[in-house]
Amino acid sequence: MLRRRLFHTLTHFCPRIQQTETSLLSGFPCPLQHGHRSAWHGTKSDVPDVRERTLIAVKPDGVQRRLVGQIIQRFEQRGFKLVGLKMLKASEDLLSEHYCELRTKPFYHSLLSYMTSGPVVAMVWEGHNVVQTSRIMVGHTNPAEAQTGTVRGDFSTHVSRNVVHASDSLEGAQREIQLWFQANDLLDWDCCDQTSTSDV
Repeated sequence: MLRRRLFHTLTHFCPRIQQTETSLLSGFPCPLQHGHRSAWHGTKSDVPDVRERTLIAVKPDGVQRRLVGQIIQRFEQRGFKLVGLKMLKASEDLLSEHYCELRTKPFYHSLLSYMTSGPVVAMVWEGHNVVQTSRIMVGHTNPAEAQTGTVRGDFSTHVSRNVVHASDSLEGAQREIQLWFQANDLLDWDCCDQTSTSDV
């Protein structure tokens, strides 16, 4: 675009230069020749997983210990975009669906009892590779094996009180988000630093 403007300025004073404009611009991709963003510059449609989403839930122990703000801060500083947020007392029906794969485990009933013991803060975060990255940020399920710098490694001491939940796959994230949020609970909005954090 800048090159084209320069040629227009020059051809005003020297018309003979005009014939060289086409030849010099011909080496650039068509979108650039017509003043549009080049395909390699990156847009939401160019990068399919920029709009990837995951569910992060601060469990009752994390809420009781007033860790919600610090957990949100970690995801914001990482560059992810918050598109859904709610505080609720989760029902047994919701939790039985959420933990359906654990129904045969001996700790299942104590897990439900714990998760209904206090409020939960559920969030949906959006960004490039957000599911996999969030799992790394949250850390191992057992805090004894979680690395320092992860949420569980820094804040948790016991596997039954491990502060936070994070979806473990794209399919799991989609299922869990639909369980915890209605479509109109999620907000599509343009983040001012989108090109700095997501475009490739």
